[in-house]
Amino acid sequence: MRKKDTINLVKSRDRGPVEFESRNFDHEGDVMAIARKEVISIPQTATIKEAAEIMVKNKFRRLPITNPGTGKLQGIVTAMDILDFLGGGDKSKIIDKKYDDNFLAAVNEPVKSIMTRDVISITTRDSIADAVSMMLENSVGALPVVDDDEKIAGIVSERDFVLLMAGVFNDEVTEEHMTADVISTTPGTPIEGASKIMVRNRLRRIPVLGEERKTPHPEEEKLVGIVTSTDILEFLGRNQAFSAMKTNSAEEVLSTPVNEIMETQVCMVTSTTPLGRVCELMEEHGIGGLPVVDYGELTGIITESDLLRAIAG
Repeated sequence: MRKKDTINLVKSRDRGPVEFESRNFDHEGDVMAIARKEVISIPQTATIKEAAEIMVKNKFRRLPITNPGTGKLQGIVTAMDILDFLGGGDKSKIIDKKYDDNFLAAVNEPVKSIMTRDVISITTRDSIADAVSMMLENSVGALPVVDDDEKIAGIVSERDFVLLMAGVFNDEVTEEHMTADVISTTPGTPIEGASKIMVRNRLRRIPVLGEERKTPHPEEEKLVGIVTSTDILEFLGRNQAFSAMKTNSAEEVLSTPVNEIMETQVCMVTSTTPLGRVCELMEEHGIGGLPVVDYGELTGIITESDLLRAIAG
């Protein structure tokens, strides 16, 4: 059983001290105690490229879309929306149909074309328990917090909960909460293919398996890297996608293999790693998921979503 005593967690970002008892997060309005109050938003006239650049610069996976005049929430654009646009799903039709494969023109399309309009949000009067339940019920990684005038007052994400629980989950281990059925890919998979895998399976990261030449059995596939939605976003937001272009073709850009953008120095855990240590590693490295490797073999993956479910009990 998790600690039942009151835990005093003091975090930065001007949140001040947060005191709560495990599994007792139902005080009205206490979601604002952990929400980020300084929220960067963009208008729906901003381009897709601009949205990607802002996300990369600030290490965000999502941006609320607000009305510049009223400040009211109009939508949200996420890394997954941009992956959908880059060939992962139906939004890629913008490139194919509207711009006839002209990538440079397509990325300057207003972000309103790919944003999610029906935003799942919470209010400043909601509790932390409300936020956890709504995230899990709707399979979303963050919730904008709006005031009575429907203006953005903050945003709360899975990572906020992970940061709070670092060092607390010491009596539960990774194996109890990880996803064992891991979807993986190979180093030669094109960015478009990786985007399809992520969008269709609602994944933010995919382990990359390949031949490990250093082993006695080189034909065995080992974990050689991990590619995330952020890696693909950085490919677009840091202009890597444009530096090597010979034509304006989206097909040329999106055929880039993931081994050119994936992370090869992979932070990983074992199935017996305490969940508290998992939270600490995520905080230290600024990542949202860790491959689980036992005796050199990939046996699972543990993510912020898994940890949120653990918090919910």
